[in-house]
Amino acid sequence: MRVLTGLDVLEGQEFSILKGKSIGVLCNQATINRQCTHILELLFPLHQKGVMKVQAVFGPQHGLWGHTQDNMIEWEGYQDPYTQLTIFSLYGEHRKPTADMLKEIDLMLIDLPDIGSRYYTFIWTMALMMEACLEEKIDVVILDRPNPIGGEKYEGTVVEDNYRSFVGLFPLPQRHGMTLGEISNYLHQEYMPQLKCQIILTKEWSRQQYYPETRLPWAMPSPNMPSWETAWVYPGMCLLEGTNLSEGRGTTRPFEIFGAPWINGRELCNNLNLLNLPGVTFRPIQFLPTFQKHQNELCEGGFIHPTDKQKFLPALTGIAVMMAVLKEYSHKFRWNDPPYEYEYNKLPIDILLGNSWLRQMIEKQSSLSEIQQKMEFESNQFDTRRRNYLLY
Repeated sequence: MRVLTGLDVLEGQEFSILKGKSIGVLCNQATINRQCTHILELLFPLHQKGVMKVQAVFGPQHGLWGHTQDNMIEWEGYQDPYTQLTIFSLYGEHRKPTADMLKEIDLMLIDLPDIGSRYYTFIWTMALMMEACLEEKIDVVILDRPNPIGGEKYEGTVVEDNYRSFVGLFPLPQRHGMTLGEISNYLHQEYMPQLKCQIILTKEWSRQQYYPETRLPWAMPSPNMPSWETAWVYPGMCLLEGTNLSEGRGTTRPFEIFGAPWINGRELCNNLNLLNLPGVTFRPIQFLPTFQKHQNELCEGGFIHPTDKQKFLPALTGIAVMMAVLKEYSHKFRWNDPPYEYEYNKLPIDILLGNSWLRQMIEKQSSLSEIQQKMEFESNQFDTRRRNYLLY
């Protein structure tokens, strides 16, 4: 049986729940159906016929069409020249829509492709939209999609209250093992119970499936997420954004490539491979970032190759990379200073980790087994909550 996204299911129902409604749509360029048709191309003909009205469209980080290449680059809303629809930015002056933006909307349709990691800001754009819709008494419909890195495994630290930010507004582990619909279910039930929220489930997706097994087309949800393999390593390798290491931005394989001009790639990868991290191997490489960290400087480092879906621990692997570099290059390795994702006081690495204790353990070169044990305790505790909101 073929996997259908929530959008495919809604399309199969001829968008019947939208008829006669004035709707808002929160989406981006990767919000496509199985035939690679964008949600706005499906809805606009119905809008023209008066079946329903698309009152406004909202886009997350990187822009509605993914035109802002790097992170922390804001974009402004505009009027679409082809459809004349009003497009609002939720990554700029406003991350939470205002009452004026939501005027005359009686149903908000949300379809954003998540990649399975807490840092990915689309889930928090959804959360802020849900909050705004609750305040304005607007119904919400979530169109669910498969988690590209599976729905069984979870890993990492859980955000502490003092470290909430736009890369972690509510408690979730670094790899959450949930779908967008399941996260919305969690947020709805625990934090916004008065919100009227409906979830259109995927069909024929099972939790053990990774993206290739769904046979759904991959559209880049953001410019530096070129493949599902990128999503696979992202729960760990995104942590490098909190350091002076290149996380591979400015290359064709961001987050799979990492390094710096002052690293010996062969030595680093040899040291990492000697750790016998589960389900992964490292290959030494050289690369020349075309933008962002170390732009136009020859870097050495590694390419991360996950080898076993059942064993690979992306969060632990990202921590091991930072520890290995810190151990060999303590005179060069640095934590980046704020600001980062609208946080102006706390270190970027701390808001990515959701705490400060793990950074301190890394600095002390604590054992990986001790770090893994503490992370497992946190994520296992959270799983007792997580299970209540799983839909598949």
